Amino acid sequence: MGRSTNVSGASVPQQPTRKNQNLALYVYGIVPSGAEVPSGQQGLGDPAGKVKLIEQGDIAALVSDIDVDQPLGRPEDFYAHEGLLDAMAAAGPVLPFRFGGVLTNADAVVEELLTPHHDDFAAALQEVKGQAEYVVKGRYVEQTVLAEILAESPEARALRDALRGKSEDATRNERIRLGEIINASIAAKRELDTNLLADALSGLFTQGVVREPTHEQDAVHLALLAKTSDQGRLEQALKDFGERWEGRVELRLLGPMAPYDFVVSQA
Repeated sequence: MGRSTNVSGASVPQQPTRKNQNLALYVYGIVPSGAEVPSGQQGLGDPAGKVKLIEQGDIAALVSDIDVDQPLGRPEDFYAHEGLLDAMAAAGPVLPFRFGGVLTNADAVVEELLTPHHDDFAAALQEVKGQAEYVVKGRYVEQTVLAEILAESPEARALRDALRGKSEDATRNERIRLGEIINASIAAKRELDTNLLADALSGLFTQGVVREPTHEQDAVHLALLAKTSDQGRLEQALKDFGERWEGRVELRLLGPMAPYDFVVSQA
């Protein structure tokens, strides 16, 4: 459906801490020089760190001080990481990094990250300028999709009838087979419905990525790179399409977010 912007060097290496100190710089991602951090937006850490920019030419690293004696990985750390990047994406272009990037100090950020990758980062920022990621999630209404499968599959109906009034132990093989049919049918429906929805939203996004389902009854899981100025049109188109699936698929739109699915960080 689309392609990802390949940003060489966007994976921030783990570095040793500042000698004889407890502070290092956590790196969230790359933004244009002069970008403004939304008022009140804080970074991760306990207490939450003040977010700042380290600039080099046309680009800047989005960073905050962290205490390296405090391990990263709490749920609130992940939320702070994504929350800051999503807030920046709502205001302008941002290249998000994977969670956990730490460098020793400002000089290391400039010398090891910004300077050697300046042109690649600047080009990638230009490519996503005016755009953000939106995620479309849809989940089948269980009773509706099961009714569809039973109506379409004589074997499934026969197995369903064979299970009635019998114990689980006595019908183990039948239950396994019925589960296989249901899972395969949902997978086929998911592929078809994802393509139908992507076609319906055509023209409202520049790139699209089909994400793996997060639930066995997921109908759609699409990441879209779209202009933030088109968000209203995207919301309306999804609402209109959702009316066709009323009572069958529950749809929702998440975003704007940083373009996680469209900027690939590499070492």
